[in-house]
Amino acid sequence: MQFRNDINGLRAIAVIAVLLFHFNASWMPGGFAGVDVFFVISGFLMTGIIFRGIEQGNFSIVKFYVARANRIIPALAVLCLVLLVFGWFYLTPLDYKSLGQHVGSSIGFFSNIIYWGESGYFDASSHEKWLLHTWSLSVEWQFYIIYPLILVAIHKFMPVKTMKVTVLLGTVLGFIFCVIATYKWPNGAYYLLPTRAWEMMFGGIAYLYPVNLKDKNKKLVEGFGLTLIVGSYFLISKDNYWPGYLSLWPVLGAYLILLAKRKDSFITSNLVFQKIGAWSYSIYLWHWPVVVAIYFFSLNDLFIFLGIVLSITLGFLSNKYIEKTKFSNTFAQPFDYLKCKPLFMVFLIGFLSFYNDYTNGENGWQTRQDSLTQKTYLVIEERTEKPDNGQEDVNANQDFSACRFNVQTLTAQAALRFKQCKAKYGAGILILGDSHANDLFNMVTSKFSNQFIVGVTSTEGCRPHTLKSHCKYEKVTDFISINNHVFNHVIYEQGGSYLLIDEQGNKGSKNMFSKLAFSESVDNISVDIGHVDTVSAYLSSISEFVPVTWFGSRVEPHFTNRHLLQKGCNFEFKLRPNQKGAFDLLDNHIENNISILKNVKFLSQNQLLKYKFPQDFMNCKKILWDDGDHLSSFGEEVIARRLPNSFLRY
Repeated sequence: MQFRNDINGLRAIAVIAVLLFHFNASWMPGGFAGVDVFFVISGFLMTGIIFRGIEQGNFSIVKFYVARANRIIPALAVLCLVLLVFGWFYLTPLDYKSLGQHVGSSIGFFSNIIYWGESGYFDASSHEKWLLHTWSLSVEWQFYIIYPLILVAIHKFMPVKTMKVTVLLGTVLGFIFCVIATYKWPNGAYYLLPTRAWEMMFGGIAYLYPVNLKDKNKKLVEGFGLTLIVGSYFLISKDNYWPGYLSLWPVLGAYLILLAKRKDSFITSNLVFQKIGAWSYSIYLWHWPVVVAIYFFSLNDLFIFLGIVLSITLGFLSNKYIEKTKFSNTFAQPFDYLKCKPLFMVFLIGFLSFYNDYTNGENGWQTRQDSLTQKTYLVIEERTEKPDNGQEDVNANQDFSACRFNVQTLTAQAALRFKQCKAKYGAGILILGDSHANDLFNMVTSKFSNQFIVGVTSTEGCRPHTLKSHCKYEKVTDFISINNHVFNHVIYEQGGSYLLIDEQGNKGSKNMFSKLAFSESVDNISVDIGHVDTVSAYLSSISEFVPVTWFGSRVEPHFTNRHLLQKGCNFEFKLRPNQKGAFDLLDNHIENNISILKNVKFLSQNQLLKYKFPQDFMNCKKILWDDGDHLSSFGEEVIARRLPNSFLRY
């Protein structure tokens, strides 16, 4: 196939979007759709290679695999090796073992399956995974393996013309399946080949069914395609289900640009885009570890710009000195294919990954000469400090008493305990929300010694007012739907709202709970301001029958034990610019919004907890945070003492 400048420029449009999204999602909220554009390009090129070979009668599956290995593996293997060396010195053994496992899955091209089983692509923990971005390479490689096998097999039973129709039909069916799967199994749909194959096959359609356009029409088609792609970058965000039907935007846009086939387009053929497009694969490989490094070392915003420059520089160097290295594609004898150098790279990196796992991540970190870091490591790993008053910690996954318990899925046994506890203690306190309500449960139980307290909280990021169909986490089922057969004694479901009722089913009389506390986390201030109306309506329906206290989201360090290891105990934690101001803005908005609601009180956690900066966020003697978002049991106890005794009273 003749070299096409438009494809190179399209690669640049894709990688720039991914780059900007990963370094700062607010710059380009839908930049992750650049990966979908890459998929279309790959499908176009691979379909062309396979069908030309089949039509000419000289297609070799083995040669096809070797060519793909020569193209993809060397740069990836070097990246994996560099990360293993880096991790030897800078990662704790536990993190180094995790890196080794991810290296093995990446070089083996099944990392998409591994990451699917671990968490969502947009979760906070994603910034701790150095090779998360290789999921897309795994999807492509899996497509490269299966796609030619299917085409060669069906060619034995049908002519090329019928094969083309089969690809077209498969693309349509794949898209339909993708739309359905995205809403039923969103995490799997994001990572796995069955819901991504149609995007690559869509690129194949551009090759199989070319259209001869006049120059004037080519400009229009290209312009419309660019509009669809760029529009998806700015109008779509991580809050949308993906890939789903919305992915048709960037996919169709890339298809139209391929169809237009413009040789002299100012957008796709300019010198800058041509260079970035040529380096795009290596830029993609190196940019994400740079993003993680900025997070890992807690670098300020200036390093975001430096990180972009570094990613492009590393991409250029990788392209020049690794990608352009010529490896043999053809071997005289079948066994000669064992001399394929990328295959040895896979074996080497795979062995290092296996050895890392076998030794449980044992590395050179322990031998570093930084005594302060060593001391910090010992504090975090071995310190088991108890609260000053010696009381037992409250564990959200374990009963503190028969009538002080936290559940994630309501059962008939829990409903029975509700009744028994009310008979013993009277109406109690019900705590609803996500994992931050889980923290609140522990703080409340620390504050009230003789109170019937029940928490119904989710650690999967979903909230009780979130409809099951809109929750992106597959594991959350019973919690979101709130089983009617259980909550007939507590909450009545009506049109998506939940109303408190008593044991006999009488609304608003002799409620099982005399107070309700509600808490949830905030990931994006601007998004959650728009979310306030939904929560207000939900709490309004409940407050008709029981007083509600809405706890605002709190400032969090997003500063994990790993950062303590790197910075040392003397590091001074500082809030990001305007971080607290943004939370104050949200608190004020909520207070103004719910002021007209009867029986609903809003409390700012930030004001109640009276944070001490930086001690509450960076303190080796008192490890207050279990991770960057949630308090440790010790932290819950310490912070709870600052809550006024009247914080749940009306």
